[in-house]
Amino acid sequence: MTHTKDRNIVVDIERNRLRVIISHGEDEEIIKLSVGEARTLHKALGEKLEDYEQRQNLRID
Repeated sequence: MTHTKDRNIVVDIERNRLRVIISHGEDEEIIKLSVGEARTLHKALGEKLEDYEQRQNLRID
């Protein structure tokens, strides 16, 4: 899953963990999550994205 030229997010499945690799330019961060942690992250991201989209539709005069 690639977002920009300089930023790259890759998710791989290991034996009993999910590995998230976030690269930005020369920097790279690797996060290993259990299945439960990945589900919690998935839920939290979904909620935040929904909130973000709703805020984009608000007009403040």
